[in-house]
Amino acid sequence: MQNTSPTFFYGKDHLTAGKALSLARGTSRGALHESTKTAIQKSRHIVEKIAKGDAAVYGINTGFGPLCTTRISKEDTSTLQHNILKSHSVGVGQPIENEIAKLMMVLKMQALSKGRSGVAMATLERIQWHIENDIVPVVPSQGSVGASGDLAPLSHLFLPLIGLGKASYKGEVLPSIDILRKEKKAPLTLGAKEGLALINGTQFIAAHAIKVVEKLHNCLSQADIIGAMMIEGLLGSASPFLPELHALRPFAGNKHVAQRIASLLKNSEINDSHAGCDRVQDPYSLRCMPPVHGASRNAWLHLKDLLETELNSVTDNPVIINEKLTISGGNFHGQPLAMPLDYACLAAAELGNISDRRTYLSLMGIAEGTPKLLMKDIGINSAFMILQYTSAALVSENKTMCSPASADSIPTSLGQEDHVSMGSISGRKALQVANNLEKILAIELLCAAQAFDFHKPLKSSPMLDAVHGMVRQKITHASEDRIFADDIEKAISIIKEKSILEVAYAAAANADLEFETEFEDMFEKY
Repeated sequence: MQNTSPTFFYGKDHLTAGKALSLARGTSRGALHESTKTAIQKSRHIVEKIAKGDAAVYGINTGFGPLCTTRISKEDTSTLQHNILKSHSVGVGQPIENEIAKLMMVLKMQALSKGRSGVAMATLERIQWHIENDIVPVVPSQGSVGASGDLAPLSHLFLPLIGLGKASYKGEVLPSIDILRKEKKAPLTLGAKEGLALINGTQFIAAHAIKVVEKLHNCLSQADIIGAMMIEGLLGSASPFLPELHALRPFAGNKHVAQRIASLLKNSEINDSHAGCDRVQDPYSLRCMPPVHGASRNAWLHLKDLLETELNSVTDNPVIINEKLTISGGNFHGQPLAMPLDYACLAAAELGNISDRRTYLSLMGIAEGTPKLLMKDIGINSAFMILQYTSAALVSENKTMCSPASADSIPTSLGQEDHVSMGSISGRKALQVANNLEKILAIELLCAAQAFDFHKPLKSSPMLDAVHGMVRQKITHASEDRIFADDIEKAISIIKEKSILEVAYAAAANADLEFETEFEDMFEKY
């Protein structure tokens, strides 16, 4: 199908996480605007002039890091740029996902196209060729300390430009030189500063942050709905979500979650059925969803806003300001993303933590009509008991990853880089926690749907009934033990595919119901 999305102009247009994902997934196309090309060529001309001159400028006619005082001859400038890609390709561990590597290329295109890095047009065109043809370099996941940016992973990312390294090509991983031969292309010869511009920057950290923003947003949106379904299954109260309460502590995230859950419970026969019960209050995991889910939403928004600044920044070094001013600074340092990624990691872990508490609560038989372990015939059946073991294991794993990587620093480069951000670790573990969170919510969804069953034929709200019906179309009620791993996998797919959101929003629209979207819409515009 032909792509009809508007063209994104690298370096000129404003990049967001959503737009970067669209470019990486091929649902939109990137290009260089004529005005941008002019700025790129001007910057390149300045670098070439410096390389031929007598004044020492870091990375253009000097060595790198602790070798910054070593002058490089005009004849050796190209060799220096090739050597930096080779010497800095020291990554280890499993390769990152192809999509993250493509995001890194998209982000590097945006940064270099600002016209402050001095790269040649041919270099940018080759990176764009990789993106458009889905020829994705193999990038190891470990090795960056987030100091001069992500040196090791970016070096691996751009080895294919000079015919080295490996890349994914038409479903298989091949040496890059073989791919270039198949495509009848020659390796590039990098000029002064180009190798340094390619490997300086925060694109590894930022690419992981984009994935965290996407996954955590999806989980936040669904956690409210799954939590509301659990309230129904456990005959919880709707009063903790009344606006009168949250007007007295008006955090935006809290109010938003409370309004959504109140809407999800409105006009529910299940909720009305226990209006006169003698339960004074519910456990925290039910009634404290607004402050807990809301706090995680605030952390998400903090990351999203800071990430957007980073996506439209120049993060290599040195930076070409004009013909008279080239600055060697610290725009490559990963701390501005490392800290909010650690915060988002904690936010994702806590969303899973409270979800697991609701799952555990659902097994206790505290609600009239909802049997212990969510099955009527227990003893011969272990029922849903062991699903919570998996949830607990995932929650515990997440807790071990909540120690902030950004709190650590180990000097590198013979002390030249004496404070580093460890932001690559912040990004990797935040993404792993978000992946685990999807599984935790999937398990809660299974338990909430099972608890919900025991209150039929009473109806819930149109939205929750529609969500429950969708789940039951894919996963049947369990009246005896079975291989629950199969159910969990189906529930994980429901979470990843955002089926819950589609069904809930459609039901709200069909029934002409008010469903809080103001804050949610802000979250959607990423």
